[in-house]
Amino acid sequence: MVYLAQSGEGAYVPLKEIAEEEGISQKYLEAIMTVLSKAGFVDAVHGKGGGYRLNRAPENYTIGSILKLTEGSLATVSCTTQGASACSRSSCCKALPMWERLDKMVDSFFESITLNDILTEENI
Repeated sequence: MVYLAQSGEGAYVPLKEIAEEEGISQKYLEAIMTVLSKAGFVDAVHGKGGGYRLNRAPENYTIGSILKLTEGSLATVSCTTQGASACSRSSCCKALPMWERLDKMVDSFFESITLNDILTEENI
């Protein structure tokens, strides 16, 4: 997403170019871009002259929303993952409130940073 943001508005960037420049497997990147495209984070054009581009301004993407979409969860421990089956010790776990607080801090941190902040090195 940072690479696409650096590429400027309107230009479709080939997947191969992104993979090479970022040192990411093209197959792995394809899976990520499919998720981002289906969620409406990027536009995709297939075939010659195609590729991917952001469909909104970099300041309209939070790093938290991108990570949650591509990684599934930002939970620090499995028992705080949304949709996780309740731990048999959750009712008596003294550490659970600490983990829940940490999760809120992590979420708040990443939600406060946009792609534009990364490009301009502000707010990070």
